[in-house]
Formats: sequence, structure tokens, C-alpha cells
Amino acid sequence: MFKILISLLVVAVIAIALSRKMRLSSKYERTPRVLNEWNSLDKGIDPTEESQ
Repeated sequence: MFKILISLLVVAVIAIALSRKMRLSSKYERTPRVLNEWNSLDKGIDPTEESQ
């Protein structure tokens, strides 16, 4: 029983270390970097109005 707990702990530490090292690609980000016409509608900005 003790060996199973130790092996689970080792696997968990390795999984956490790998997940911190590998990051998701930027295509999976939820917020866009650039505000385009489609995204501005989501923010309540009318893209047909001229900015001043």
C-alpha cells in the first residue's frame, strides 16, 4: 500500500512539472490581442462609427 502511495505521489509531481513547462498555444486564448470589428461588437462598440 505504501509503495502505491509513493508511486502516485511521484507521478503527480511529474505531471505538475510537465504541465508548468508546457503552455497552451496562443490560438486557445480566450481574449483576443487585437480588437477587430467582430470583437468590438462583443464589447458594445459600433464598428461603423468613426473614431475621433
